[in-house]
Amino acid sequence: MDNQTYLTGGNADYIGLLYEKYKEGASNVDSGWQKFFQGLDLGISIKVKDNPSSFSEEDLSSTLANELKVINLIDAYRRRGHLFAKTNPVRERRQHFPGIGIQDFGLENHNLDESFISGNEVGLPNGTLRAIIAVLEQTYCQSIGVEYKYIRDPEKLTWLQTKMENSRNKTEFSPDEKKQILRKLNQAVVFENFLHTKFVGQKRFSLEGTESLIPALDLMIEKSAGLGAEEIIIGMGHRGRLNVLSNVIRKGYDEIFNEFLGKSYDPDGRFSGDVKYHLGYSNNITTTTGKKIELNLCPNPSHLETVDAVVQGQVRAKIDHKYKGDSKKIIPLTIHGDAALAGQGIVYELQQMSLLEGYKTGGTIHLVLNNQVGFTTDYKDARSSTYCTDLAKIVLAPVFHVNGDDAEAVAHVFLIALEYRQTFGEDVFIDILSYRKYGHNEGDEPKFTQPLLYKAIDTHPNPRDVYIEKLLSEKNITATYPAEIENLFKEELQTLLDESKAMEGFSEPKSLFTGAWEGLNYANNDPDSNTATAISEEELLDIAAKITILPAQGKFLKKVEKLFDSRRKTVENKTFDWAMGELLAYGSLLKENFNVRISGEDVERGTFSHRHAVLAMEESGEEYVPLTNLGSGGRFEIYNSLLSEYAVLGFEYGYAMADPKALVVWEAQFGDFVNTAQVIIDQYIASAETKWRVPNGLVLLLPHGLEGQGPEHSSARIERFLELCADENIQVVNCTTPANLFHAIRRQQHRNFRKPLVVFTPKSLLRHPKCVSAIEAFTKGHFMEMIDDSFVKPENVKKVLFCSGKIYYDLLEKQQEDDRNDVAIVRIEQLYPTPLTQIEKLQSKYPNSTEFIWVQEEAENMGAWPYLYRKLRKSSLKLDLISRKESSSTATGYAKMHEKQQLAIVEAAFSMNQIYN
Repeated sequence: MDNQTYLTGGNADYIGLLYEKYKEGASNVDSGWQKFFQGLDLGISIKVKDNPSSFSEEDLSSTLANELKVINLIDAYRRRGHLFAKTNPVRERRQHFPGIGIQDFGLENHNLDESFISGNEVGLPNGTLRAIIAVLEQTYCQSIGVEYKYIRDPEKLTWLQTKMENSRNKTEFSPDEKKQILRKLNQAVVFENFLHTKFVGQKRFSLEGTESLIPALDLMIEKSAGLGAEEIIIGMGHRGRLNVLSNVIRKGYDEIFNEFLGKSYDPDGRFSGDVKYHLGYSNNITTTTGKKIELNLCPNPSHLETVDAVVQGQVRAKIDHKYKGDSKKIIPLTIHGDAALAGQGIVYELQQMSLLEGYKTGGTIHLVLNNQVGFTTDYKDARSSTYCTDLAKIVLAPVFHVNGDDAEAVAHVFLIALEYRQTFGEDVFIDILSYRKYGHNEGDEPKFTQPLLYKAIDTHPNPRDVYIEKLLSEKNITATYPAEIENLFKEELQTLLDESKAMEGFSEPKSLFTGAWEGLNYANNDPDSNTATAISEEELLDIAAKITILPAQGKFLKKVEKLFDSRRKTVENKTFDWAMGELLAYGSLLKENFNVRISGEDVERGTFSHRHAVLAMEESGEEYVPLTNLGSGGRFEIYNSLLSEYAVLGFEYGYAMADPKALVVWEAQFGDFVNTAQVIIDQYIASAETKWRVPNGLVLLLPHGLEGQGPEHSSARIERFLELCADENIQVVNCTTPANLFHAIRRQQHRNFRKPLVVFTPKSLLRHPKCVSAIEAFTKGHFMEMIDDSFVKPENVKKVLFCSGKIYYDLLEKQQEDDRNDVAIVRIEQLYPTPLTQIEKLQSKYPNSTEFIWVQEEAENMGAWPYLYRKLRKSSLKLDLISRKESSSTATGYAKMHEKQQLAIVEAAFSMNQIYN
């Protein structure tokens, strides 16, 4: 029946009027009311038959009123039953008002044994009120509470209602399935106990209190293969990670023991490693039905929810390319803590992304390990919402709250969630209410802050022991069975631990370079900067012609037509600006069958209206994408993102991680805003290869340059990126020519390794008449780490200015206007890895120079200077500095002050023996 019709129908008088209309003709009311009144007529006919005396209008009115009360009662259980469910294993639930007792709906005890047509709503036509309530209690108020009535799609509502009410929200597991649940619970409990006793004092962030996660995950993975899934990518924090790794993903117990024993690293190797509960793992397993499924657990830092974005990016990459758009073949599964889910903004950002065209992944299964405490903060101080999962309502995702002590209930909701995701392709949340046996870690004392809670936990049986009692009472196992499986598993663990202790040397991890990474490797210690990236003039002009022609059938804005007219002239003149250099790089890679993906705020046209990779037709709004019209080749995708840096950058990092053969680019609207994604930069981009052996080829485009636009539109913080640079972990470039950008982008895909590339891109130079490159620079060159001065004779030079980026053109203008042949300007195009050898060699090239000066427009404590000063402090090349003075703000907000400062820098640069700072 349609709950949007009579379930919210008002009062008995109103229903009486509808009933009169129905009697005049069934079509006078909608289908939901038709079904209701058909049942009412049937009920009345039965009552009349049982009681031949007349059935008065007063009787009819009373019957209608009581039916409405029962309907409202049913609706209340569906909407609010979760508030009264027995979901908390260690705490009394808070009281919620109004309640869902019969008295709250105007019903009395004498109504309990009366029959109600409304019982048809829960599959009990003409059922008694007592029976109706029993069904509702079993479905909505036992170990499972469900929030779903806010969902607006009738199909989803009906599916959920039917799935839960027909089964009374319970799966009837077979005896063998019950034993498997117990075996997995036993593994979860014994494994944690074993680690606790064998590695005393070592942190492991145990799962104890939520062990029911393990059998439920195991069962869900088993069933997912039967619903079309071939791969599951998991993201989770440290709580319970070792248990999931070993007992679900099947990482060897001996491998984990090696990590505890310190035998998992090469003391002479290049990788610094990470703590064991941050590491990732991949495995291919075979289900009991013989189906194969790949499991991937992403490595993650202690920044708990950051990995969620990375998981989404990985899944999307595999949907796009490995699974040809079929999202049912791969499932993203994120495991949250209750405090982190409610407190971390990236989760909200990801929910807002989840249904957007450029980022959707066919629905995520969210599991919450609800310990009811975050670090030491009680849940009452950790959120304002009723539940930690309330952000699920952003995308109208159903939420199952389940008692972690009830292993079968947990398994049941996992199976419903799986089926919902595979059926509707949208998010679903499971909130496992449980506890953590110890404090935040095993050395913590939780009674400092939660004495009452931990007094209850101290005497509370673990989920395995709770389940053993249930199975014994059902006579599903013998009395000796639990001890037998416990002892066998302990013996297995002890044997493996003894073998690990006896092992000499270190254990070599599995190679990453399989699957999508086949053919790639880690970079050597001296990456080749002269990678061949030039293309033929014929190829270049062909691409340039195709991306500058507008379709004849389309009508575009006059400004767009004018822009493309000027672009066609650059093709004729064989001289290209910044936008064309960038687009030609993408086009050439596409022609070589590389896929290209770009995302970020306003990337389709570009924040500065320079890119115009997507054009909207003036009258229809239809989009035209020139780079998709090159003929055969790779796939080009470009998406304007939501107003987020943090989640989107994490997403794109994950995408590049899963598809290294694609060029993946993220562009900041202004480089200044990249700092809102600093966690992704610090914990993933800069350090993931060192910590986790995981390389990545993501490209960051960060508009940068001081142009009098104030402190929020000037600096992408070059200094912060350079302070993260070591061991050739990333590449940092600040190019001054379109051709060098072209080669830098192409270089990403034409090497047998992947490194993140950070590009400080210009703003004013996008239209600067001198910021252009002739065709020969594209067809005969390669990326240049340093560009020397071509306008002066070395023997005439008395002063060498080193610089990077936009300020070069200010210095060049002064040099050319004043005909200063005694001053050379050298551009450092790649700030890291820094071409130190090339820089130092300039001393001999310019033997008559008495000054070598680094010139930057950034403040002295910013830009490249702090890094270069540190790198060159022991060098024979003694650099001085010309820059703005130290500042706590990146730039002035006053245009006139900016102009004065900029002029002073340029003047000082060309004054002999004068230093300005």
